[in-house]
Amino acid sequence: MTLQLVLLVVAALFAIGLYGAISQQVVVMVMMGIEVMINAVILAAAAFWWYLAPTVDGQVLLLVIIAAMTIEMAMGFAVATILHRSRNSDMTDSATDLSQ
Repeated sequence: MTLQLVLLVVAALFAIGLYGAISQQVVVMVMMGIEVMINAVILAAAAFWWYLAPTVDGQVLLLVIIAAMTIEMAMGFAVATILHRSRNSDMTDSATDLSQ
């Protein structure tokens, strides 16, 4: 597998995630699109580290980033669940007052 092929897969994943994040109005679907985009960036970073300096240091850093991202997405899903329970709606339009 070459670096160009991995970057092509990364570009496809990022495009799918971007489309998913922009086209949806349900909070969970927007978060899933953002998750796919972040995974594409992580895959690109792993590919560059593997092809430029095949050491374990970069992969360990990526595992730490994935663990932090997992915690962040769990908190996001908790907010989406609270939003759904309190307002009986899971649309992004009803979450605009959360930013204040």
